[in-house]
Amino acid sequence: MPTLTVTDANGVTKELETGTGQSVMEILREAGYPVVGECNGSLACATCHVIVNPDWFDKLDALKEEEEDILDTVFNLEETSRLCCQIMMTDDLSGLAVRLPG
Repeated sequence: MPTLTVTDANGVTKELETGTGQSVMEILREAGYPVVGECNGSLACATCHVIVNPDWFDKLDALKEEEEDILDTVFNLEETSRLCCQIMMTDDLSGLAVRLPG
């Protein structure tokens, strides 16, 4: 079973068991993390912004132009920022590590 490692805004890290085919946003919300995802993944907001561990960033699908445009509106943008609604869990992403922004 794939896993997702999450570090919350307080620096607490937890490993979650996940399935495949769900977005990281859905996984985080189901686990009780404060990921709003107001647009439910339709690329209309940035309320699911996460910072991907640099070791994993290049393993993700490339940013779409629409996601880049939304990320441009993020206040605390980092080099490996992504919208977690656009990251779909697969077996190849098992161990993916993300951090919730402060």
